[in-house]
Amino acid sequence: MDQPFAGKVALVTGAGSGIGEAVAMELAEGGARLLVSDLKAEAAERAAAAIRAAGGQALAHQADVTDPAAVQAMVALAESHFGALHLAVNNAGIAGARVNTADYPLDSWQRIIDVNLTSVFHCTKYQVAAMLRAGGGAIVNMSSILGSVGTPGAVAYVAAKHGVVGLTKAVALEYAGQGVRVNAVGPGYIDTPLLSRFDRETHDGLKTLHPAGRLGTAREVSALTCFLLSDRAAFITGSYHLVDGGYTAR
Repeated sequence: MDQPFAGKVALVTGAGSGIGEAVAMELAEGGARLLVSDLKAEAAERAAAAIRAAGGQALAHQADVTDPAAVQAMVALAESHFGALHLAVNNAGIAGARVNTADYPLDSWQRIIDVNLTSVFHCTKYQVAAMLRAGGGAIVNMSSILGSVGTPGAVAYVAAKHGVVGLTKAVALEYAGQGVRVNAVGPGYIDTPLLSRFDRETHDGLKTLHPAGRLGTAREVSALTCFLLSDRAAFITGSYHLVDGGYTAR
């Protein structure tokens, strides 16, 4: 079996379900040892248990990535428990209110920016430092199709996801010469629990937004993410990669 991540230690946030869980499982299948982090402790433990049941090594951890002290402690735990940190996926995020800008609640704006953008800064800041101590590494920040295009009624989410792309490019330039690669992934609408808030009609309507005629799967996003983390992507840094069934090609 191919083990592209043998000997590597990886950290995935928002790993208790959906895309984060799929990424964590694929990294473990590739030989990585995982710190599986989620805001919900029970979700993190369930995902870590699934990895262990499949023969992998994983430690569950609960963290609020909007808290910089909690993020610093999370990265320190990965280093102390596994000995280093080589790979990270900053996937934790939330959906926002669907309200046009003039009526958009100020508290909703701040919450979306805190979770979907500022937390990525917190994570990247401490992960880069750990990877420099380990002699190099790779980070993937989870953006969105809405990191490159807009949509009505989602001003905070769009702004945050565009911000993730800009942050990724800036950090990649800072550390490209020191063996730390940083890229962003932009999923289209993916069939995960995040879409469970939509009714069936809306859910089915999302499929028509993609020329491929369907929603994506978490494993399809994971495949791209894990490629970018692997040595096969050694010359790829500072870039933003879409997995969107043609959504942004229109």
